[in-house]
Amino acid sequence: MRIAAIDIGSNSFHMVIVESRSGGFHVIDREKEMVRLGERTLSRGRLSAASMRRGLDALREYKRLADMHGVDKLLVVATSAVREAANGEDFLERVGGEIGFYPQVVSGEEEARLIYLAALHSVNLEGRRTLVVDIGGGSVELAMGVGPQVEWAVSEKLGVLRMTERFVHSDPLAARDERRLVGYVRQFMVPHAARARDDGFDLVVGTSGTALALGAMATAAGILPESLHHLTVPAAALHALRRRLVGTTLKGRRRLPLMDERRTDIIVAGAVVLDEILDALEAKEIVLCEWALREGLLLDYLTGHKRAVARAEAYPDVRRRSVVALAERCHFHEAHARQVAALALGLFDATASRHGLQAPERSLLEYAALLHDVGRHISYPDRHRHTEYLVRNGGLRGFDPREVEMMALVGRYHRRGVPRKKNLAFAALARPDREAVRMMAGLLRLADALDRSHRGVVKAVAVSETSRGLRLRCEAEGDAGLEQWASGRRVDLLERALDRAIQVEFAPVPAATAVRARAAGA
Repeated sequence: MRIAAIDIGSNSFHMVIVESRSGGFHVIDREKEMVRLGERTLSRGRLSAASMRRGLDALREYKRLADMHGVDKLLVVATSAVREAANGEDFLERVGGEIGFYPQVVSGEEEARLIYLAALHSVNLEGRRTLVVDIGGGSVELAMGVGPQVEWAVSEKLGVLRMTERFVHSDPLAARDERRLVGYVRQFMVPHAARARDDGFDLVVGTSGTALALGAMATAAGILPESLHHLTVPAAALHALRRRLVGTTLKGRRRLPLMDERRTDIIVAGAVVLDEILDALEAKEIVLCEWALREGLLLDYLTGHKRAVARAEAYPDVRRRSVVALAERCHFHEAHARQVAALALGLFDATASRHGLQAPERSLLEYAALLHDVGRHISYPDRHRHTEYLVRNGGLRGFDPREVEMMALVGRYHRRGVPRKKNLAFAALARPDREAVRMMAGLLRLADALDRSHRGVVKAVAVSETSRGLRLRCEAEGDAGLEQWASGRRVDLLERALDRAIQVEFAPVPAATAVRARAAGA
């Protein structure tokens, strides 16, 4: 199963695409765009037209990438910039209307929990009590826990974009403004730091772009390691980096080793915030973590949707997976549906020389057979009509509209009636597709009759030519009285489609075949 997670952050948008594997996942692709959605938004309380336009452009590209990778599930969350903006809901509506998915706004506490979950699964915490710190564009999240248990989580409005707009008014940062920024950070951090020290913690983990950028710059000799993940950075090195950044102009910062040019205007506030957090905690070091909110989203989904993930792994093909998912949502009779599908395919293959349909129609017949009775979920007497509606509106993935319509109509006529042009949906199909629907509905109608008792008594079918038409020989194990009765009443549509009379005969399964079948099932 392929899953994509998108984090609509105040500073950056992140996307990661993964493939689920035995409860975990393998990363296929990543994207990051510094959108600055919260630019001049966090202080004014409204998303600007320019920032929304940048955000929509980035999300449009993310959607294109997800489609290209054949993503099955898209998880999208928005954080503080959207959470706080008076027109945040307007932005979400535009995302839904223009791009086709609707992001979920998460609370700061939920954001902290998901970030902790990401750290837990990517950093070796070894059962130690850990404080996870995430410095974003709009807010700072703190989460304390041991193992999978989050003991407490908080979110404060101390993000680097917000702090930059509020306190950084000169280049380099004026001493008075730095003091104001420090006082503001301490006002919020001191109570949380005191709680963390009282609880006791063994490790501080830092996530997201600001912590990673500062950690990279603070590495010894300015040499970037192969990966920042799980890198331990001394608090003293970060403090020294802060002092250097505070005293350097924008032009000077651009020349610093390992400086991320996209962050030169906000890195000063970020350095002060991170240094003050570590100082309040009295922490000696911080461990960097490259996983954050988007990975937490993925892990949370995998944990809470084990059945859907297991289905995806059992059915790698998106079409079959989608059909089975719809069938399960409608509480289908699985054994009967699979027996009818097998019989329908057997009839399709046995009459292939006469109907002339090909592999694409064979696949559609099988899927229609698996879904033929889902209408029972709504009403038994009109189940064929409800099946048509559910197939047409069930959100089947991997099928084009023409294929969905054909399956819906096959389901509609599997029980009674004859496909005619007075059915506007049927009339709208091209002539070859109308003929295919008639044939597939006839095959499905007879296949359903051959499992009238829902006991799977018919084990094989064979078709032969006679002077009077076609002879259908059904090998049955046990009492096939209901099947014999039903098939005589339900062979009509297939006879019309093939333009041949069909004689249905029943015979017992040969003894040797029956013994082998029982042994295989034992």
